[in-house]
Amino acid sequence: MSDLARQATALLAMHEDFVVLPTAWDAWSARTLVDAGFGAISIGSHPLADSRGQDDNEGMSLDDAMEGIARITASVDVPVTADVESGYGAAPAELIDRLLAAGAVGLNVEDTVHGEGRMREAQEHADYVAGLREAADAAGVDVVINARTDAFARPELHGGDPLEEAVLRMRLAERAGARSLYPVRPPSAAALQAIITQVSLPVNVTAHPVKGSVVGGIDEIRASGARRVTFGPLLQMALTESIQELVRPWR
Repeated sequence: MSDLARQATALLAMHEDFVVLPTAWDAWSARTLVDAGFGAISIGSHPLADSRGQDDNEGMSLDDAMEGIARITASVDVPVTADVESGYGAAPAELIDRLLAAGAVGLNVEDTVHGEGRMREAQEHADYVAGLREAADAAGVDVVINARTDAFARPELHGGDPLEEAVLRMRLAERAGARSLYPVRPPSAAALQAIITQVSLPVNVTAHPVKGSVVGGIDEIRASGARRVTFGPLLQMALTESIQELVRPWR
């Protein structure tokens, strides 16, 4: 078994109970998080883009994103999962090849295609997830696909009931071969719970390291039945505020 395959298996095993995958954006933040005791980390597209002076929502190219991901994976010796937005226009096989070459063993993939100003149809997104699963299996690496839907965050792009649409998209992604599910920005604890009860895979919750999530802090997230936590851009934003507080007296 290759090192990447072992890392992917280890990352997937962390989801069996409850895992926090703090979000890094460069080598320094990645090393800092590992030194704090985390056995795996995530990379967010938003903070990565910010660190590069670029925009989120596909302001980076595929080459830009993979270059940033490779720098981070090379700096730590733990499994890394990376946000690749909607895939930067790459076919599933190319995206998996590029991700593995960059040293990551998991990915977030969302259904909003920012470069085209649209949201993939529910089955279209599931088909993309299925293509990623097929490519990962062919490579012999159980890449942890975290299938994301913006059904709550961007209802104007699908026109349906946000909760019904989120449930549909998460169930289709589960059947397509995702390993975890990411309904972004549920408006309430009840909406998150409705997702959790309709699927069997681990559900990802976004949290602020100080303010918590839509259901509260880490204990409340665990009690909700969600099994995965990431910070998205919120850790970087919190750190920005702390840095400003530290330096402001020196103006």
